[in-house]
Amino acid sequence: MIRESHDYLIKLCTQVRRDILRMVHLANSGHPGGSMGCTEYFVALYKVIMNYDSKNFNIEGKNEDLFFLSNGHISPVYYSILSRCNFFPLKELNSFRKINSRLQGHPTPYEGLPGIRISSGSLGQGMSVAIGAAIAKKLNGESTVIYSLHGDGELNEGQIWEAVLYAGAKKIDNYIATIDNNGQQIDGTTDDVLNLGNIKSKFESFGWIVLEENEGNNLINVINIIKYAKNYINKGKPILIILKTKMGNGVDFMSQDNSWHGKAPSYEELQKALIQLPQTLVDF
Repeated sequence: MIRESHDYLIKLCTQVRRDILRMVHLANSGHPGGSMGCTEYFVALYKVIMNYDSKNFNIEGKNEDLFFLSNGHISPVYYSILSRCNFFPLKELNSFRKINSRLQGHPTPYEGLPGIRISSGSLGQGMSVAIGAAIAKKLNGESTVIYSLHGDGELNEGQIWEAVLYAGAKKIDNYIATIDNNGQQIDGTTDDVLNLGNIKSKFESFGWIVLEENEGNNLINVINIIKYAKNYINKGKPILIILKTKMGNGVDFMSQDNSWHGKAPSYEELQKALIQLPQTLVDF
């Protein structure tokens, strides 16, 4: 996989955010807030960290690093980075959430979209799948790494904590999970809806190594924390990164506003947002 320059990666972050807003606006449906907050994570993971073959995608992913998106409603950022990593043509982003599109509101492998290995959107399930994949990789003698992403609001789901307990107890140590810690969910702040307490201490009590990055929208910091996390692979514990991000990052009137969790921008709002996100690469 060709590694891009830092200048290109910064431009890509801006362009991905443009993709997200334009896709959601065209469909008049979708989840832009969390997608924009996680942009640096996806760019870091797919353009710098993971080893994969986008030209010859197969569902099993043998001898490749694998990623599982658990909070599947942020599909716009996922589809954008997959298309810009050549899993499928960029122009297909035009079909987001359209009838018979492979780019459904929540990702699914049913339509055969390259890059997608599981259906996600029923929150809480992605970690269980990722753990299963990590176990399979070990059994197959692979030295590859499994990654997953979760929303902080998703930690309200009980299945997450069953998986956290299992991973720690069974020492699933070829696995790096990340929590998008923006403090927002659809009904308000995570503190108001169901206070999560100290996420770090909770995971540590279940036997995880926990790392924190307070500037999750700084691309260099995100790359560095994931690289640092890889130092703990095969050390007997699963690894968690708590990534502090801003919902709607990149557009001032969307930043840390939970109303943008699942709302499409109007034409006027889109134009205001795109002024703040000028075209840096090719639009779809």
